[in-house]
Amino acid sequence: MALHLKSAPTKSFTDTAQADVADSVRSVIADIRANGDEAVRRYAEKFDRWTPDSFRLSDEEIEQIMAGLDPQVIEDIVFVQSQVRRFAQAQRDSLTDIEVETLPGVFLGQKHVPVQAAGAYIPGGKYPLTASAHMTIITAKVAGVPRVVACTPPIRGEIPAATVAAMKLAGADEIYILGGIQAVTAMAVGTETIAPVNMIAGPGNAYVAEAKRQLFGEVGIDLFAGPTEILIVADENADPFFTAVDLLSQAEHGPESPAVLITTSRDLGEQVIAHIEALLPGMSTKDYAEPAWRDWGQVIVVDDLDEAYALADSFAFEHVQVFTENPREALEKMHDYGALFLGENTCVSYGDKVIGTNHVLPTLGAARYTGGLWVGKYLRTVTYQEIVEPASSAQLGEVCGRAARVELFEGHARSGDARAWRHGARSFGWIDEALSAGAGAR
Repeated sequence: MALHLKSAPTKSFTDTAQADVADSVRSVIADIRANGDEAVRRYAEKFDRWTPDSFRLSDEEIEQIMAGLDPQVIEDIVFVQSQVRRFAQAQRDSLTDIEVETLPGVFLGQKHVPVQAAGAYIPGGKYPLTASAHMTIITAKVAGVPRVVACTPPIRGEIPAATVAAMKLAGADEIYILGGIQAVTAMAVGTETIAPVNMIAGPGNAYVAEAKRQLFGEVGIDLFAGPTEILIVADENADPFFTAVDLLSQAEHGPESPAVLITTSRDLGEQVIAHIEALLPGMSTKDYAEPAWRDWGQVIVVDDLDEAYALADSFAFEHVQVFTENPREALEKMHDYGALFLGENTCVSYGDKVIGTNHVLPTLGAARYTGGLWVGKYLRTVTYQEIVEPASSAQLGEVCGRAARVELFEGHARSGDARAWRHGARSFGWIDEALSAGAGAR
């Protein structure tokens, strides 16, 4: 039976359905639909105090911005992007087009076709989140998307130079200093100066997430996302200090970011709580981490690792770290998670910033039905078919006629009959009557 050393509610998708947020977003979207650039400019001034001559950065402006950065920043961005690009390319290479002959002369095929335009939202506002540029833009480009539009907000009235560099080096075709609902809506519906895209990817605050939700269907989206989540499964071999540090690393994302420890060791759980209480006062980001841990942190002690894995699956969290003697066991035992981080050498922060897998992952239980952002999200798997053997067309036509009439679809049945008649030398009363009537009409 599970013992809770620290309890908290578990967030769900319905917790994010705030009527005031939904109403505000709906109003902004309607305004931008009706008034285009003028409305976008008003909301940029209202929410970000940002009204430049043009939201889009020119090539010259981007060059100047990048020239002002420490070369080490550029070098690190290039290194990280090479990791992201390498893994994304391996994902793309795993997807192959196929064509099979199912009957003589009947060819069925499948192709993976990229969307023609994608919008990448890179959040900011308080911190420059360069890593989100890598994850959204590089993945789209590796998928073959010809036009990638990237938006990021100003930070305290300034252009986030490192984020712009990351967007450019990732391959963005258009870069806009534009944030929030207005950025997502402008990309989705289009304005006088921003052509619409086919899908939008990237994390954001509650307003950005709600804008994506309301625009879904008109455009595709990567996934619905809420506050960042971390769950650690640990046995008695885990290091309590590492465990505490890693829980707080994700709690600093925001005051509603859950951090959960499930362990087979009560002693470990108690030590982790003590370390967190000692670490929090000295954290520069405790304004987020402290309420996140206070309100949403949990420490649960279970009898064995099988119970730990099953309980972890019930959370279906975005990030799951496994600090056990045999961490790879989780690959077989667990099913519902956004991403696994196996062993104490592998932390979620690596996934967020440097290792190369994508950090745009499902939250709020969505890991039960979807994975995170990857190359395949930007691809449409489409099919084609061709029949070059008349006898096969005749065979399928006869079956189609019978199958369609079972469903009372006479028009469908007649399409099949016509092929069976032409290629199978069969007679059909309705065809004879129709041809006779047609000849009489002439």
